[in-house]
Amino acid sequence: MTDSKYFTTTKKGEIFELKSELNNDKKEKKKEAVKKVIASMTVGKDVSALFPDVVNCMQTDNLELKKLVYLYLMNYAKSQPDMAIMAVNTFVKDCEDPNPLIRALAVRTMGCIRVDKITEYLCEPLRKCLKDEDPYVRKTAAVCVAKLYDISSGLVEDQGFLEQLKELLSDSNPMVVANAVAALSEINESSPTGQPLVELSTSTINKLLTALNECTEWGQVFILDSLSNYTPRDEREAQSICERITPRLAHANAAVVLSAVKVLIKMMEILAGDVEFCNTLSKKLAPPLVTLLSSEPEVQYVALRNINLIVQKKPDILKHEMKVFFVKYNDPIYVKLEKLDIMIRLASQANIAQVLSELKEYATEVDVDFVRKAVRAIGRCAIKVEPSAERCVSTLLDLIQTKVNYVVQEAIVVIKDIFRKYPNKYESIISTLCENLDTLDEPEARASMVWIIGEYAERIDNADELLDSFLEGFADENAQVQLQLLTAVVKLFLKRPQHTQGLVQHVLSLATQDSDNPDLRDRGFIYWRLLSTDPAAAKEVVLADKPLISEETDLLEPTLLDELICHISSLASVYHKPPTAFVEGRSAGIRKTLPARQGSADEIGQEATVIPNQESIVGDLLSMDLGATAPAAPLGGPAATSNIDLLGGGLDVLLGGGSSDISTAGGAAPSTTGLLGDIFGISSSPSMYTPPKTCWLPAEKGKGMEIHGTFSRKNGQMSMDMTFTNKAMQAMSGFAVQFNKNSFGVSPSGPITMTPLQPGQSLEYSLPLNTTGPVQRMDPLTTLQVAIKNNVDVFYFACQMPIQILFTEDGTLDKRVFLTTWRDIPSANEVQYTINDLNGNTDTVSNKMVMNNIFTIAKRNVEGQDMLYQSLKLTNNIWVLLELKLTPGVTTATLSLKSRSVEVAPYVFQAFEAVLKNC
Repeated sequence: MTDSKYFTTTKKGEIFELKSELNNDKKEKKKEAVKKVIASMTVGKDVSALFPDVVNCMQTDNLELKKLVYLYLMNYAKSQPDMAIMAVNTFVKDCEDPNPLIRALAVRTMGCIRVDKITEYLCEPLRKCLKDEDPYVRKTAAVCVAKLYDISSGLVEDQGFLEQLKELLSDSNPMVVANAVAALSEINESSPTGQPLVELSTSTINKLLTALNECTEWGQVFILDSLSNYTPRDEREAQSICERITPRLAHANAAVVLSAVKVLIKMMEILAGDVEFCNTLSKKLAPPLVTLLSSEPEVQYVALRNINLIVQKKPDILKHEMKVFFVKYNDPIYVKLEKLDIMIRLASQANIAQVLSELKEYATEVDVDFVRKAVRAIGRCAIKVEPSAERCVSTLLDLIQTKVNYVVQEAIVVIKDIFRKYPNKYESIISTLCENLDTLDEPEARASMVWIIGEYAERIDNADELLDSFLEGFADENAQVQLQLLTAVVKLFLKRPQHTQGLVQHVLSLATQDSDNPDLRDRGFIYWRLLSTDPAAAKEVVLADKPLISEETDLLEPTLLDELICHISSLASVYHKPPTAFVEGRSAGIRKTLPARQGSADEIGQEATVIPNQESIVGDLLSMDLGATAPAAPLGGPAATSNIDLLGGGLDVLLGGGSSDISTAGGAAPSTTGLLGDIFGISSSPSMYTPPKTCWLPAEKGKGMEIHGTFSRKNGQMSMDMTFTNKAMQAMSGFAVQFNKNSFGVSPSGPITMTPLQPGQSLEYSLPLNTTGPVQRMDPLTTLQVAIKNNVDVFYFACQMPIQILFTEDGTLDKRVFLTTWRDIPSANEVQYTINDLNGNTDTVSNKMVMNNIFTIAKRNVEGQDMLYQSLKLTNNIWVLLELKLTPGVTTATLSLKSRSVEVAPYVFQAFEAVLKNC
């Protein structure tokens, strides 16, 4: 008879009956009663009142009964910590039982009971079990160390369990080795510092590789994952590891195969110089990956997501295996879409014919989403494989002729991208596209068609009529279509001004007066301003050559890809997100990344001034000559401002073909920033965030002189802004200032030239600063020690400079230089921070940052997460690269910083957070 009968008890007075049965002298009655208790606990009934009675049943030789009692204890010990102490003696006794199963069961249960009082008694039994003669007990104890570390990390380190765990890596039993590796990995991941507590050595690696052949499949996964975190000393060791891991590629378990692939790809990065060995290894990687695609759909999907990453990193591995990614009629939609994506990544001139043939067939399927993806894939192939572009366009035209609505709309969207990639090459098909105008009802398709009409307006005879037909329902159009319509009409006007003046005036009126969309309104005002004041500038801006698009736009960022490659065979490789994006409770410190190849690009910041160590915190302020005059730094004059009327001479200037008369100070043409400032009232040189003033020198320490101050940076000039207050009975005069050596060489640009300060009077004074002074590392880094003299005495105080005043105006980088530099800076120099209570999107953040000399290099959206890549440069040529991850609708963001002078990271983060929350 099965145990299901225990789950059907609903009698009243059941707890009383169970209490009686638990105290029965007969063993069988006791076991039956405990089973009933466990069944009640399983279905959610509260049986905690039976705790002492169940604990009394622990004193038994019956292994089944003991397991049931231990299960009850694990569930209720936390809610009954005082009573759980009753079980400690039995636990300790069971840890010395002759039966190894009971010893292992006891130490495992004690590790699962998360009660501090019991944890104290666990140390001695655990120490004995780690050295137990039976391997089953040792492997159980190894896992127990990881559980204990989660409860009390300090206790594990103090008791020397980490060293004992490390010794188990040399154990003769492979399962003990595997469990020790798993425990150490878990401890490293949950380490609060983010630094590995146990480093793997060459000798340890050899022992792990020896145990690898004899472990169970899950033991092999743990060992392989640990090997993936090890960086070999040289290429010879890397080759040896590869040769010993390669047999795992033939394993029947998919997790083992993917873990082995992960280690081999990391080793290939190290062995990049040995082309022959890498080619041989690549050929060995393809068959096991292909074999994974013959599994059930769920395993296929996981394998495909991992293969997608591998193909982006090492496209040569599967370049001859295109056919295995062809879609089958009975594949689930999630498998179909993933195969389609990989097909495009593997598309080349050699296989494009069969790829296009497949994609054209997919475009006739019944699944609308899949058909759309297939049509879009044809366009991506045209952009990626240039020699096949004509064939791809021909295929798209064939699909348009089918007159299937969603196929036609998707085809028009991708043809717009093809026009961007190959300008002035396929315009002959525009007439065919225009025939389908009436069928377009999706915003993206309508916007694409409007863009095509505007871009090639000079070649379409009735372009004005076509655009006018769109304007009839302008207010009902999607914002995307409205923006494209506005730009397209302006393009048409610039190309054919004689007959389209009414049309452009109409659309500008609709955009600026009748719309409540700020983006549309702003663009309308900018176009209006350009057209009415400087036709030549309008043509240069609106009809400028556009950068060619490339297939690389849908690839993952190299740094993110490298990180995900290190997480192959884990959930991160399925989500295509780093673990920190979806796992809580783990350290957000240093991330995993592939080793940098030798011979990388030149590094930015090699000329950076390394901040020297501080010789003495106490400065030599006492011996400073406060009467000395420092050379004054020249200050730039005010920026020229333009004098332009918003509507100027109207649109007649352009129609007349003449140039407008724009007067600017000094005869200079207005800058783009000045133009926008005149239109919207924005200052052309916005100032950096300035913290509020704080008290630097109180009156009681300054003999009546009180100083409140802060630091600011405006127009590239740093200054120390102070409020002097005289609370004494006599006037103060003869002011002088001097700084001690500091981390960034900050010093006064000139002497204080302040009028005498009368009793009860307050004066504002701004002292210009430069960074030409002597350098000495301070702690904290931004500390500035100041001496101020007046006719009364010399006074000393220390204050903290906000590091953003040291951010220079030339801190922007080219995108490719940014990516290369990010990769070249060691991963150990990357630090992550969490920003809470963040309001706003990437545009808001970017706008705030640029005002503080933190420049946005690129923006991306990866799996619904917005990524912002930024750079800044300190006055002593230290570069800092930043990556900000925001999730729309979530107020928490992750900021990653990389710099060769990693000591500046916490101060840059403080500045970043201050700017976000105060600007």
